[in-house]
Amino acid sequence: MNDISTEQKGTEELQTLKRLAATVYLCQILTFMLAGLPLLVGVAINFVKRNQVEGTWLESHFDWQIKTAWIALAGFALSGFTFGMGLGIFILPATVAWMVYRITIGWYALTDGKSINNQKN
Repeated sequence: MNDISTEQKGTEELQTLKRLAATVYLCQILTFMLAGLPLLVGVAINFVKRNQVEGTWLESHFDWQIKTAWIALAGFALSGFTFGMGLGIFILPATVAWMVYRITIGWYALTDGKSINNQKN
């Protein structure tokens, strides 16, 4: 009976971590409305809880979300720095489209209970 409760606890913990990954995807979506702050909150959650998902299928989601956040921040910063030169007007929509793509792929894989298969990220 102890094995069953241990297995159930593992399943419950995985469900909690899955909800946490969904929360981070939501933070990434809210970035578009709240000027980037939720993106930083989401990546902070990823770093704090990263060791708890190690070795599970959710690890790929946390890695995916972290990489999405850092590259999006770099894209937004580059866009801001080059806006006056006319390059930022091209970099910003490309960054937004790339971020929407990453959130969509991640969200669908998470709701299907699958890892992100593209480990190259």
